[in-house]
Amino acid sequence: MEKAGFSAIADAEVIRHSNLVGKMALGSVWRWEHFRKFNGVHCKIDEWEVPNIMTDEGINYILDAALSGLTPITTWYCTVFENDYTPLATNTYATPGYTECTAYDEATRPQWSEAGVSSKVITNSASKATFTFNATKTIYGGALVGGGSAPTTKADTAGGGKLICSVQFTSGSKSVVSTDVLKVTVTVTGSNVT
Repeated sequence: MEKAGFSAIADAEVIRHSNLVGKMALGSVWRWEHFRKFNGVHCKIDEWEVPNIMTDEGINYILDAALSGLTPITTWYCTVFENDYTPLATNTYATPGYTECTAYDEATRPQWSEAGVSSKVITNSASKATFTFNATKTIYGGALVGGGSAPTTKADTAGGGKLICSVQFTSGSKSVVSTDVLKVTVTVTGSNVT
């Protein structure tokens, strides 16, 4: 004889399972390395990792480029931001929510130079994005952007690009001074949801 409530629990489990079949999780982890110059030599003074939030715009772009014939964006860029902002899924390239920091020596946004996909992972660990600061700033996080008419331009929001993901430091802000360097590794991973 069936126990009371068992059928409802079994039905709920079937529904839950059917909702997960064929789904994929996509996210990234950002590794930050902070270097400061002592006696003319840059020394690592801190290192930390934080997971990101994938934006709706980023997820839609990935699906569109992979499955619906959208011309893919082939070059992506890292940014850093200088306001205490918690990224949202609804943020876009045009309205990122954060204030992008431009106080670094590199003439353009550093490129995210990935090395192709392997085992459902893509990363720029072999060629980290580098920011060499030229002023005292407080940095709160970063983002991955690309596409549009001006993706290399610092603080551009009008070029029609895409904001794939953004991340806020979970351990609080990081203070940088002139000649400090932040190196950024962004590793994007896909996995099946079971």
